[in-house]
Amino acid sequence: MSDPRFDVTTFGEMLVRFSVPSGERLETTKQLDVHPAGAEANVVTLLARLGRRTLWVGALPENPMGRLAVGALRIAGVHTEGVLWRQTGRMGSYYVEFGPPPRGIQVTYDRTHSCATGVRPEEIDWELLLDTRVLHLTGITPALCPSCAEIVGEAVKRAKQRGVLISFDVNYRQKLWGESEAQQTILPLIRQADLLFCSQADATRLFGCAGSMQETAQQLLDQIQVPALVTSFGADGVLCWDGAGWQHEPARQTQIIDRLGAGDALAAGVLYGWLQGDLQAGLRYGVTLAALALSQKGDMVITTEVEMLAFSRQSSTLTR
Repeated sequence: MSDPRFDVTTFGEMLVRFSVPSGERLETTKQLDVHPAGAEANVVTLLARLGRRTLWVGALPENPMGRLAVGALRIAGVHTEGVLWRQTGRMGSYYVEFGPPPRGIQVTYDRTHSCATGVRPEEIDWELLLDTRVLHLTGITPALCPSCAEIVGEAVKRAKQRGVLISFDVNYRQKLWGESEAQQTILPLIRQADLLFCSQADATRLFGCAGSMQETAQQLLDQIQVPALVTSFGADGVLCWDGAGWQHEPARQTQIIDRLGAGDALAAGVLYGWLQGDLQAGLRYGVTLAALALSQKGDMVITTEVEMLAFSRQSSTLTR
């Protein structure tokens, strides 16, 4: 049997992000920064920049916004033959206001009835999507609509049948659905994952995990029973169960410019190491890339394999 064509493939939604300059409010600003975004796309664009073979599958409108999105994928090196072009419809968007405490980051979504919500399971080229070593999915996509939830469920089922490894990021979004519905939908999916990503906040909100870092991660593992689990704790770093024991990797310090996309960067770094059979190295890559994400504008991290490897060999702090 021939080797898979791709290292990582994914299905999801891409959005256009409009960011208000720091310190301004959306209702009075005269300027917006434009960035393509999307959790799954953030992961595969970063992996492509690191030299991995990746594919993004999803629907985009045949208009300037759709071309903006696919251009970002192609520039990074992501394969785009899985794009489903729509002659009508729209991309989802979201608006971001950056502000210091007590306000913090404010996000306003405008993604209802986007092209992504019209995709049907029979439109997916399953042979293309599953011609991969790893299928990466998130809990955002099944929240979009029933057909998206059906596609994610079918993707998990088919991946298991074909022996394709499944990476899954819980990525709960409370503006898309409630905690109970999310828990009931996501739980049977993530129990089939080979590698699971979950933040401390999601472990608490969806699965009732509490206590210290170790206690929270252990409670989550006891519920999910996956071969590999990466639980993120923000500035306290990550805890990883690799099947034999727990590994901790401290967060890298950085100057925070833009918080969005750091979790996806973490996932990309861990996947990079996991693909090489070195999950421990993947943790170092993950926290390094998360720090780089925090230090850059936009959701998609711009870096190189050489830069990531060099920074990951440094101490647990990056230059402020």
